[in-house]
Amino acid sequence: MRTYLYEAASVLMHRTKKWSSLKAWGLRLSKRIGMKKAKVAVARKIAVLLHCLWVDGTSFEWGGEKKA
Repeated sequence: MRTYLYEAASVLMHRTKKWSSLKAWGLRLSKRIGMKKAKVAVARKIAVLLHCLWVDGTSFEWGGEKKA
């Protein structure tokens, strides 16, 4: 499961073109602590998010890009 979460974080940060706050957070984090550690942090956030969605029965919402 850890491998799949890490892979999902990698895909989110590199291949996904759609904006999300999770992706933006991960990219900001990668500038500070490095890409590998940022992927692990994003993977953990994905795991927590999936657990919350599973318990609540809700669906994930990408959200709109914030205007500066």
